Amino acid sequence: MKKVYYLSTCDTCKRIFDEVNLPEDVEKQDIKTNTITTSQLEEMQSLSGSYESLFSKRAQLYRKRDLKNQNLQEDDFKSLILEHYTFLKRPVFILDGEIFIGNSKKTVQAVKQHLHG
Repeated sequence: MKKVYYLSTCDTCKRIFDEVNLPEDVEKQDIKTNTITTSQLEEMQSLSGSYESLFSKRAQLYRKRDLKNQNLQEDDFKSLILEHYTFLKRPVFILDGEIFIGNSKKTVQAVKQHLHG
């Protein structure tokens, strides 16, 4: 399976798609219009090892709700991501059983390497 969870309004996601030369066979899911299901999030967690690794601490709601001053646990991260799409660190690529989370240069390079060898 080749899939990416992203936000169509996110310029960073668009730039990454161009940079990695995203092939047509990668299924794209815009998480704003097609919300993440519990089972999809659980699949991401099983590949990444934790919900925290999928959680974006850059989300405006993170600051607005003063979440950094709360002692968040794995269940909290899971609930928050399911509650609002902005809490998912984007983009999330699942490529042939491997997961690539976020937009760091290292992650983008790893996606390019995986897709194009």
